[in-house]
Amino acid sequence: MTKFSTHASLKSDAHKISQPVIAQILPALDLGGVERGTIEMAKAIIAAGGKAVVISSGGQLVPQLQRIGAVHITLPVHVKNPFKWGRIRRQLKSHLREQGVDIVHVRSRAPAWIALPAARALGLKTVSTIHGKFKAGWFLKRFYNRKILRADKLIAISDFVKETILNQHKFPGLDEKLTVIPRGVDIAYFDPAAVTQARIVSEAQRLALPDDRPVMMLPARPTGWKGHKILIDAVSRMSDKHFTLVLLGASGGPYKYQEMLEEQIMRLGLAGVIRLASQSKDMPASLMLADVVVMPSIEPEPFGRVALEGQAMGRPVVAFGHGGALESIQDGETGFLVPPGDVAALATTLETALALGPRKRKAWATKARAHIEEQFTTALMCERTLAIYDALLTDR
Repeated sequence: MTKFSTHASLKSDAHKISQPVIAQILPALDLGGVERGTIEMAKAIIAAGGKAVVISSGGQLVPQLQRIGAVHITLPVHVKNPFKWGRIRRQLKSHLREQGVDIVHVRSRAPAWIALPAARALGLKTVSTIHGKFKAGWFLKRFYNRKILRADKLIAISDFVKETILNQHKFPGLDEKLTVIPRGVDIAYFDPAAVTQARIVSEAQRLALPDDRPVMMLPARPTGWKGHKILIDAVSRMSDKHFTLVLLGASGGPYKYQEMLEEQIMRLGLAGVIRLASQSKDMPASLMLADVVVMPSIEPEPFGRVALEGQAMGRPVVAFGHGGALESIQDGETGFLVPPGDVAALATTLETALALGPRKRKAWATKARAHIEEQFTTALMCERTLAIYDALLTDR
């Protein structure tokens, strides 16, 4: 983005810095799609000649962020208590001035309540990315959600999220400042050719997978709306159970949730078929072990990185056909879309996906990989976001 790198002259003389400075603000830097996207954007900002600042309450990804040359500032911007916002806001304003920030980019609602007024007081341009479902059934929740929409430019991670915003909120200019920028996959990291056999063997041993069975995999955190229960019900209806279903990430979370899943598995006689596993530290290697990736979310996913990562690794993805899945999966070509909540259809579709022969599976993998490379890469996501920063810098 050479245009981005030429905007040093647009900065205020008071800053005395020769490069645009972008501050991304989010609750924490732990594992998750929002956090990974933040680090990916920090890399892109630096590569484009800017300075990347990230402000959060901290987390396990802070060292990774710092290794790429970004600045991390620890501040409790995750706090939802409005009586504490004034003090945090004053601290934030001080940090924004010290770093010479040009644009403040918020990625969650609590940081928006703290950061957007601070940025406005300093005369800074602002961007918000809406990552979540953004639905609210009562007035106070809609009022709380509305704050993040007060930025100069808004990014929705899918058409589904954009439509949800426009259905929930009505004020002049909202549609015009909303841009859809889909999440992206790092196709150099999620590349079957880049995963060594040693990594695959190590992950297979960690999961204790048998050698003689195909594998279905649901990578998801342990929460009800991700669809663990409905997937277990679907597996119980499948006629041929000569496979292993790995619920990746389902163990190690809330004990009651894990206990509920284990009870359901035992009650349905699936103890030899389904296993709960902890979160993977090597997702490409995990996905290489999967013959089918499943995303049976019972509520619409705002986007759904699992679908992207599965396709990037050449795996057929089976998902309920709502939310972001409708935008990222080409039904019958790079994955399968199932009527939402239809357990019988999910069982039948899983059987179809498992039955794909070697030749068809290879052709499927090629098409799925090409689909991601054309439309859903990290590079595209970053390029489109840098263009928004660039327009704001030009408009100062």
